[in-house]
Amino acid sequence: MKSIIIIPTYNEKENIEKLIEEIRKLNRDFRILIIDDNSPDGTGRIADELAGKYSEVSVLHRSAKLGLGTAYIIGFKYALENNYDLVFTMDADFSHQPKYLIDLLEKAKEYDLVIGSRYVKDGQIQNWPLHRLILSRGANIYVRMVTRLPIFDSTGGFNCYRKEVLEKIDLDTIISDGYAFQIEMKYRLWEKGFSIKEVPITFIERARGTSKISKRIILQAFFLVWKLRLRIN
Repeated sequence: MKSIIIIPTYNEKENIEKLIEEIRKLNRDFRILIIDDNSPDGTGRIADELAGKYSEVSVLHRSAKLGLGTAYIIGFKYALENNYDLVFTMDADFSHQPKYLIDLLEKAKEYDLVIGSRYVKDGQIQNWPLHRLILSRGANIYVRMVTRLPIFDSTGGFNCYRKEVLEKIDLDTIISDGYAFQIEMKYRLWEKGFSIKEVPITFIERARGTSKISKRIILQAFFLVWKLRLRIN
């Protein structure tokens, strides 16, 4: 099946080339789409160099930092237009280790959405401070309690979607970004009855670059779950 990995970037010059090299070492027929939000550190230029070097790499440039959710929507539309069967999403900072792409790929033969999960049995997080771990754990418990979504890692961004799933979602109606985007996508798929599987991963806090999490993103996720539960558009 044709597979594409969508990787949004903003100021990831220290990571993006290494990440692409690690994915290529898996020796699987993954295509890679880098979506760069006009990174001032030159990430876009490095991405272009990688695309010139490797035929499986493509790059989309955006004019400004427009958000993770809209980057993924553009990537999903690109994947559908080009008839990819499996669409992976992952971060550029090595918190999502490329080796787990193989686990997601195998489970995608049976399930509509496969989640690389930190919070199922054998899942782990490394190098997070206690307050960050409490925030993330608490957020996922909160999502389950409010929405009844039967997923342990609803905020995670390491996922594999089957094409049929994305075709059934009106992508233009997705209202959220950041962590909230991850929650909304999973909720909508669950609501439509698609099969979902969580596979354990070890999530490793970035060693290079700066985290993009903000108070705005956290607050958006907090209120989104009630919009989903109460069907407020």
